[in-house]
Amino acid sequence: MTVCAIEPTAGHGTGAGRAGCAITADGGYAARLALAGDSLFPERWTLDGPEPYAVPLPGNQPEEPGTEVQPLSDGRVLIRRPLDGRHSFSLLYPTGPGTGELPLGTVECPDEETRLRLLPPAPDGRRAYALAAGRRSAAVWLVAGGANGPERVAEVPGRCSGGVWLDRAGRMLALDRETGGRTKSVVVDLECGGEVSPLLQITPDSDDRVLLADPDSGLLLIRSDAPSPGRERLGWGVLGSTLPVRFPECLRLPDRTVTPFAIQPGQMLTPEACAVALRVDGASGSWVGLWRPAERQLHHLAAPSGWLTGTGRWTADGVLRLPCSTRAVPCGIAALTMPGDEHRLTERELRDGSTQREARQAAHGELPPFDESAYAEQLSQVDGHMTDHHSQLLPEYAPETPSAPRPVPLQQAPLGRLVTN
Repeated sequence: MTVCAIEPTAGHGTGAGRAGCAITADGGYAARLALAGDSLFPERWTLDGPEPYAVPLPGNQPEEPGTEVQPLSDGRVLIRRPLDGRHSFSLLYPTGPGTGELPLGTVECPDEETRLRLLPPAPDGRRAYALAAGRRSAAVWLVAGGANGPERVAEVPGRCSGGVWLDRAGRMLALDRETGGRTKSVVVDLECGGEVSPLLQITPDSDDRVLLADPDSGLLLIRSDAPSPGRERLGWGVLGSTLPVRFPECLRLPDRTVTPFAIQPGQMLTPEACAVALRVDGASGSWVGLWRPAERQLHHLAAPSGWLTGTGRWTADGVLRLPCSTRAVPCGIAALTMPGDEHRLTERELRDGSTQREARQAAHGELPPFDESAYAEQLSQVDGHMTDHHSQLLPEYAPETPSAPRPVPLQQAPLGRLVTN
């Protein structure tokens, strides 16, 4: 499943920042803004081959801060450029020695307080959406994949943030809406004129946000202050269920920010069996947490060197693939597995084409060997050199005391009110 970290809303502190890159829902492509000296340029990664490789997509001039990129499943890269109250959108693609660009149009923001950003990659990989969030309302824009340029497809009253896809069709979008001083998650039906209905309301006085969802299993990762007013905690529930939302004690880490970024797909009707990857930020750096609802234990693993922090994708077989970039390996994938799952990684079970050698690497979080010749030839067109991004390696972190088998929530959350017809 593709996961993109959601940019936290100022003042809420609900996340650890934006992810290092974006990955398509099918895991075939990734895109990011890379550095050449002091200049930013778009870069596309191809991930569905035997080895990952990168293609620089530089324009006529360096990109400005605030620019966003997002890959589509056909290999083109959407780019959003802020331009004095407007936002221009184009599709980039490689054309031999250069970069082709197809302009899509612009979106104007009504006032200086409206913030526009790309939503996570759409599940179908053919379309792309943006959220223009103002103080009193938010607009959802279809910015790629439409018939005639950017098109406003929904208007949502209230101050909105977040953005999580709830189905494989890209119809149901969860947003976190602030009204009356409280934030609750709502679902927006993009095929019914932007019809809005409640999604997550744990208590009347709590702030309840949806962070991540898996359409296969229905697993939802949420953040709420319902169990401890004024202090937000991570919890999980099941879409379409009336069972209580649970807040595992193992996900409560004092003085650390824990942000989920990937859920294992393909676990039909068994949400408690889904492996979940989390970004953990503390005073000593960032690292990876692995957790499964059924186990009630958070495993702490050192992040691989050069991890594009907050980005990764699970395969259905239980391998977490983390994009990494260092000077020695500018385009690489590190693989991790849940502790205890190593014995499941046989050559037959790794349906994504991994070998037994890669299975052993997955067990230890190693990067595969890298042939830099092809990338160096492409990168020679861009001035400067790629910068190094090294995450600090951390000593083993002692897990929290396991929680009770079924912690009692404050109230059942009505997660079953999502329109499904």
